[in-house]
Amino acid sequence: MSKRGKVWLAVSGLVITSDGRWLVVKKKYGGLKGKWSLPAGFVNEGETIDQAVQREVLEETGIATSVKGIMSVRSGVIQGEISDNMIIFLLEPKGEHIIIQERELSEGAFLFPTDIAHDEHASVLIQYLLEAMPAPLLQMDGTLNPGEQFGYTVYNIFVGNTENK
Repeated sequence: MSKRGKVWLAVSGLVITSDGRWLVVKKKYGGLKGKWSLPAGFVNEGETIDQAVQREVLEETGIATSVKGIMSVRSGVIQGEISDNMIIFLLEPKGEHIIIQERELSEGAFLFPTDIAHDEHASVLIQYLLEAMPAPLLQMDGTLNPGEQFGYTVYNIFVGNTENK
């Protein structure tokens, strides 16, 4: 815990193929051990949340992706002291050949939602997202510059429908 402190920022990616299959993985450890869940991990120093989710999905599954938008934010407090926050992205795969990271995962697959909807091994988050789909997205706009005085090397904002601007 000391490495991350008491405020955690994680990302997770719901990768959906053009025919509607979801990329799901089974972790080898922790509270999601043996459960279908989404590829996920922590944001590292020097990267944006969208870079982090693409890196995590690639590291865990070998699947390169493009970001479609943010679906939701999950925020909780663990044991009254650790702020645990996760941003959940909708991603599009650039391929479908899965190479699982065997250190962390026992399995990875592209499954149709109907195949996992009633699976006893589906995580609570997967079950919730299945019920919530289709969810409105917050889309990334990387064109803003808040001013050179801040020293940003990357500056992104995620907002709702920007088509009517």
